[in-house]
Amino acid sequence: MIEILGQLVLFVTSLSVVLGIVVLIHELGHYSAGRFFGAAVESFSMGFGKSIAERTDRRGTRWRLNWIPLGGFVKFVGEAQGPRDVGQNEQGPTGKPYNDLNPWQRIVVSLAGPIANFLLAILLFTAILWANGSARERVVIESVAVDGPAAEAGFETGDIVVAIEGKAIQNSVDFMLPIQLGANDPLAVEVERDGSPVSLVVTPQHQVRDNGLGQQQPLGTIGVAFGRVAAERQTYGPVGALVAGTARTGDTIDMTVDMIVRMVTGKEALSNLSGPVGIADVSRRVVNRTMAIEQVSLSRRVVSLFWTAVQLCALVSVGIGLFNLLPLPILDGGHVVFHLYEAVTGKALPEKIQEGALTVGFFLLIGLFVVVTFGDILETGVIGTTGN
Repeated sequence: MIEILGQLVLFVTSLSVVLGIVVLIHELGHYSAGRFFGAAVESFSMGFGKSIAERTDRRGTRWRLNWIPLGGFVKFVGEAQGPRDVGQNEQGPTGKPYNDLNPWQRIVVSLAGPIANFLLAILLFTAILWANGSARERVVIESVAVDGPAAEAGFETGDIVVAIEGKAIQNSVDFMLPIQLGANDPLAVEVERDGSPVSLVVTPQHQVRDNGLGQQQPLGTIGVAFGRVAAERQTYGPVGALVAGTARTGDTIDMTVDMIVRMVTGKEALSNLSGPVGIADVSRRVVNRTMAIEQVSLSRRVVSLFWTAVQLCALVSVGIGLFNLLPLPILDGGHVVFHLYEAVTGKALPEKIQEGALTVGFFLLIGLFVVVTFGDILETGVIGTTGN
């Protein structure tokens, strides 16, 4: 019982820290852009539900810390975030009502949150690369499963994987991700065999398996075991790290967009998205596994855990930024659509249409949250198996 309570505390703490940092930066993006244009801010809230703590600043903005650590929001005066907000105009905070901003300014405010997330990811990846560099590894095929996709494609033991879909393989992650996220899609693979280049085409197959953290996920697999041969470690100065960090953020955006497209087209289940439960469970598992490595000193484990948490924050930041750009009425992307309509036509959408769209968007978001959360719970192994 004590162990279960301890894991629950770790779960909530991990969720609050990782999601809290990313959401805070996202909302600060909205807040800063709105204040730049002179908009009045009714509240800046971290979490949902009732307040744990709250204060009102000299501009009349309520700064709130709420009980449910599943996100946050900035509420501008007169902004229609939900169906009940349409036509409402709070009194008290200093500044202009949100609708007094022109449509292009409101578009900037809506986009500022996701942009802040992408900038955070760049800074975090830059810090990781500057402090730790990056490993360059040769990925060598050690065995090939009989009758698996790799065997059918012509892979052989001893092949050195050079590139997938034209992208050079510099480490095991570069090798695994395209395969795990590319089930049922042919992948062009370049290998080196006995010193000569060989071109292969392999189609990963879906298989529910351990993702390396003890979670069970449907991932693409080709039926090989591989080893890693350390080649060199690349180090970076501050400018080089910034360039590489920006590139890594771009690669993460590309990978995430591709995954979203695969879900929309039915190639991947919506439940493969990770929500708050999935993020917290991954964080919890990382803490447990890192701190369980007794052969390494406590200080090195703490340092390793810190950089792993930084990387997780960067990945989650990209995910949240992209998710909020979806054209769902209640998300930032949906608000951009509303404001673009006004910018092009010269008039706002009728209030009834806004209310209806926001209501539909709200229920779609709730439905998506339920599907994603159920998928996260299945991945944790709580149902049927015991998670680590």
